[in-house]
Amino acid sequence: MNGLEFSLAGAQLTALGSGALWWQEKRLLCVSDLHLGKSERLARLSGQVLPPYDTQDTLIRLEHDLQQTQAAIVVCLGDSFDDLEVLDELPEAETNWIHRLQAGRRWIWIEGNHDPGPVQLPGSHLAELPLPPLTFRHIAQQGKSGEISGHYHPKVRVQTRLRSISRPAFLFDSDRIIMPSYGTYTGGLRSSDDALKSLMRPEAQAIVTGQTPRIVPLPK
Repeated sequence: MNGLEFSLAGAQLTALGSGALWWQEKRLLCVSDLHLGKSERLARLSGQVLPPYDTQDTLIRLEHDLQQTQAAIVVCLGDSFDDLEVLDELPEAETNWIHRLQAGRRWIWIEGNHDPGPVQLPGSHLAELPLPPLTFRHIAQQGKSGEISGHYHPKVRVQTRLRSISRPAFLFDSDRIIMPSYGTYTGGLRSSDDALKSLMRPEAQAIVTGQTPRIVPLPK
């Protein structure tokens, strides 16, 4: 696995290059903001047509991470689907694919703002998951610690030898981790945005995703 180890609230975690989070002790894989069916939703609501392969691409990467980690528990940290109507339009092949990934695993769907309430897929459907010393929820809450959340799709800009590039990133400090979006067609919010700055401590850092995840100072 290409990952970078760090800790939160005493739990040893690994940020994978794909944007997934691995908790070896619990054999738990966490992914956030899959936004499955985004291309279908955009076409339905706005007429904007994108290549309809985002769900397949996201599931390919998720399957790879599950094979690499042999996870026993999977936490999908909210906004797993771009809206609830996507489930009605999800092709049978992709529904069956999700069922295969779920087989033999404890699978937890955390409610997001795009997919609130129950969904028609197996697994546990929770507002949040306390698993001491950590708590998994979709949107970060002020004043909490040991918290893992998503929602904001954080990105950071890093300078390479040739150019400056923007990459999805984990943001973390001594209180929390804000996960990058795992979905193929999702955008991102700059780490310098006030919404993120208000949640993160001044000493917060970022882990940039990609082939070789690495820690960088959180841009101000």
